[in-house]
Amino acid sequence: MPHPASPDPSESSAPERSGPFSRKSFLRGMAAAGAAPWLSAVLPATEAPAAGRAEFALVRDGVAVDVYVDAADDPAVLRAAGDLLADVERVTGVRPELRHTVPDRSAGLVLVGTLGASPVIDRLVARGRLDVSRVEGRWEASVTQVVDRPAPGVERALVIAGSDRRGTVYGVYDTSERIGVSPWYWWADVPVERRDTVTVPSETVKRLEPSVRYRGVFINDEQNLTTWSHRTQETDKNIGPRTYRRLFELLLRLKANYLWPAMHPYSDFFNKYRENPELADRYGIVVGSSHPEALLRNGVHEWAPWAEEHRGADGGLPVYDYTVNPAVISDYWRARARENAPYESSWTIGMRGLHDTALETRNATTIPEKVAVMNDIIADQRRILAEEVGAAAEPQIFIPYKEVLDLYNAGVRVPDDITLIWPDDNHGNMRQLPDGTERARPGGNGIYYHLSYWGRPRSYLWLDTTQPAKIRQELSRAYEHGADRMWIFNVGDLKSIETGLSFSMDLAWDVARRGADDVEDVLAEWYGRQFGQRHRQEIAAIRTEYHRLAAERRPEFIDRGIFSVVHHGDEAGRRLGAYERLLERVRTVAAGLPDDFRDAFYELVQYPVHGAWLMNLKYYWADRNALAVRQGRGAGTNRFADLAEAAHSAEAALTLRYNTEVADGKWDGFINPYPSQIPKAPGRPAVTRVARQETSGLGVAAEGNETGADRPLSFSSATRDRRFVDVFNTGFLELVWTAEAGRPWVRLSSAGGSLTEQTRVWVEIDWDLAPEGVLDATVVFSGGAQRFEVPLRVVNEGERGRRRARGFVEAHGWVSIDAVHTERRVARGGARWRTVPGLGRRTGAVEAVPSTAAPVTTEHASRAPELRYRVRFARAGTFPVTVFRLPSLDERGARRLALSLDDGPVTVVSGQNIATGNRGDAWARNVEEGVERLTAPVTVDAPGEHVLRIFMVDPGIAVDQIVVDTGGLPASYLAPPESYHPVFNPEPESGAGEGAGTGVGEGAGTGVGLDVPGQ
Repeated sequence: MPHPASPDPSESSAPERSGPFSRKSFLRGMAAAGAAPWLSAVLPATEAPAAGRAEFALVRDGVAVDVYVDAADDPAVLRAAGDLLADVERVTGVRPELRHTVPDRSAGLVLVGTLGASPVIDRLVARGRLDVSRVEGRWEASVTQVVDRPAPGVERALVIAGSDRRGTVYGVYDTSERIGVSPWYWWADVPVERRDTVTVPSETVKRLEPSVRYRGVFINDEQNLTTWSHRTQETDKNIGPRTYRRLFELLLRLKANYLWPAMHPYSDFFNKYRENPELADRYGIVVGSSHPEALLRNGVHEWAPWAEEHRGADGGLPVYDYTVNPAVISDYWRARARENAPYESSWTIGMRGLHDTALETRNATTIPEKVAVMNDIIADQRRILAEEVGAAAEPQIFIPYKEVLDLYNAGVRVPDDITLIWPDDNHGNMRQLPDGTERARPGGNGIYYHLSYWGRPRSYLWLDTTQPAKIRQELSRAYEHGADRMWIFNVGDLKSIETGLSFSMDLAWDVARRGADDVEDVLAEWYGRQFGQRHRQEIAAIRTEYHRLAAERRPEFIDRGIFSVVHHGDEAGRRLGAYERLLERVRTVAAGLPDDFRDAFYELVQYPVHGAWLMNLKYYWADRNALAVRQGRGAGTNRFADLAEAAHSAEAALTLRYNTEVADGKWDGFINPYPSQIPKAPGRPAVTRVARQETSGLGVAAEGNETGADRPLSFSSATRDRRFVDVFNTGFLELVWTAEAGRPWVRLSSAGGSLTEQTRVWVEIDWDLAPEGVLDATVVFSGGAQRFEVPLRVVNEGERGRRRARGFVEAHGWVSIDAVHTERRVARGGARWRTVPGLGRRTGAVEAVPSTAAPVTTEHASRAPELRYRVRFARAGTFPVTVFRLPSLDERGARRLALSLDDGPVTVVSGQNIATGNRGDAWARNVEEGVERLTAPVTVDAPGEHVLRIFMVDPGIAVDQIVVDTGGLPASYLAPPESYHPVFNPEPESGAGEGAGTGVGEGAGTGVGLDVPGQ
């Protein structure tokens, strides 16, 4: 319930606000005003400070100033003031004294209080000594200001004053972060730098009211958290008050105010222990419940006992079906409303089945009948809240999740003062956003967004893998559409989501600071606060590349046969090479950090990168093992099996270190890639071993071929490729082999040797020696009685031909383009395309903005904002063009774009705009792969240069890559490496990078990266 010191929410915020967080004019904050770096980093949503004065000393020469807070202030404020004492002690070893009376004489004092609840601070305001403009009467705002002679005998005070209780709490924690205490000091073991003297700048700092009123997390699918909590926190409980105390403090330090607590059978439900809601209220946390938990009732735990006590006249147990047992269910809801009426709560309206299942309606089978039932349910719940809680029963929320969205769209009547909470598709794509009528509702709109998920088509609970640029794109789009009342993030077990959660909470407080082009800078700022300025830029770059690789395929989604091991220079091997290079960068940073940062770095950076790499690595070797079986390899087949098993063992050792060694075993049981409840989780891929035979034999498999060399190795002077040929032994005895190139301008990485397993030979062209034209050549491999000819097809236009190119050059039967590499962009009708770095599978994507732009009619597609790409085609013909778009949704509209060549006809293509929730269909494929492929043909009337044109039809579309198949494109998971372009890609990728895909010979290179760093 609202507290006396809190302003009326209806007065402090509205769907369309003026001031710093209006959707029309965003305040860039103190960074734009030239504030000190820590100010813009810690207080993004602030008003520019006044001119500087002498710093205020919290501790000097081993003496700390006292902290005053009125004893009658809110308990949340009193408790947070205690945390400030502890934080000062963490930094200096000296603990200030907490006072409830102002001292008669003091050189310095910290005054903490809430406007209207602290007479000392109210007197400063009344006398014009404390500037509370744009703070007083606002939601969760605060001012921190140094005031000279604030009271008789006090020479100087640092005043921290909030507009309401949480505003004051946030002001306190701002000060903690300013002196070097990270919000993650406990949950991620971020160390606190010790100093003898601690001062804060004396500039006035105002934390203005947030962009989003309610900002919180959903602890969900919490099996690992439950295990850890029981082992280390509660012992006699699964998740109880000790764990929630830690969680409440973290949320407040992150400037969150809202929680949906753990709900599953393996945890203890929140209201089981009456201390939990009391604690939440004492901390200032608003407690709500998820979409299947109406009126704070946890059906998983609570319905069965209730049903047992309310058996029917025939002795039968009542079912959780409102069309069958409305009175029993109504009484069930009423009991919790009465019990939790004293606390500040959020009340979930509506109904779904028990344990996150669909609404059960035995006596209502059609959609209209179910709509009528839902209307009755809402009316009943509203009556209960009015009678048991009264006017304090706010906010009330309605969550049209999964099947409930269909009912809502079919006519469910949600009273206007209820907040509509729009869910994503569980994979980070908003399903539906409010229209104009819904934006005008007094109750406003919010979102339910997944950073972690259990369910169809696949779960991702292990690592933090959603790209920050993707989070920014979807949340900013939601905000632009008026969803600003509540943002709730599903964070699973919480651990591993540290970066994504911090980023999301910062965005929820000040959506303006997260521009499309500065996400990596924001990450650098955050990592600088955790690890210092020296490594911040490199760590942010590491995380950006880590997220890019996860955007290709989340590590939790890895499976057999996803990435090709025969096409595009070993597509899977190139990916593993990128991971290995990334891991080497991680190790370099780790080696340069002080010892006390090692645990935090392991948790926030090292384990996610190394763990993701090993998950990919074991499936890579398993795929190579399966291919080796098909190719008839001998000893090499078993080597690949050993490597797959070794990668799995290394992953287990890595996780064991997290649970038993990091932070002295503090996280025992918390980190587990394979909790038993996860459906379709990648585990230990099966491998095949062959029996040893005392034979030998030569085998060859050229790139692009699973066996043999039917598909010639293709070379182009534009891309200047290198191609591989795997040379292997079909037995177990040593074999001597040779390789001979048929032309002097063909270069081989090896001309022969002896092997018992396999080796990889790289074939390249000496372009200075090769004649111009279309050339054929062969490489002959011999060993024992076997002889294999590998054909080569070489297209050499010479250096002059390369220099003549003005755009992308077709080679090998395709053109591959990174969408950000445009020849020209044309804005039209108030909409345009912009680059979003760090979004998608490559370095960035292009996004059609604003998301609120009007769609373009099909017949006027050529008048839409446009992307242009210059392409040089080698031949004429009609070719399919595939546009890789990010799988955004809009279940009320469409996901369309259009394309054409030169001034030819425009073809509109439509993407998937509905989240079905089914495995195996288009939506499932899109969210697993992170892209949707939209294909339409274009006709090239003559060889030479042409302009490929991409048009926005619907706003919010983001394009990642474009591929034209001119007759030679092999089937693969990823798009081919980008084609040659004299400006954007003058040195194209050439075969596999360094790493797992390149070394499978005798000895070195076969066990790459399987050590556990730090041991």
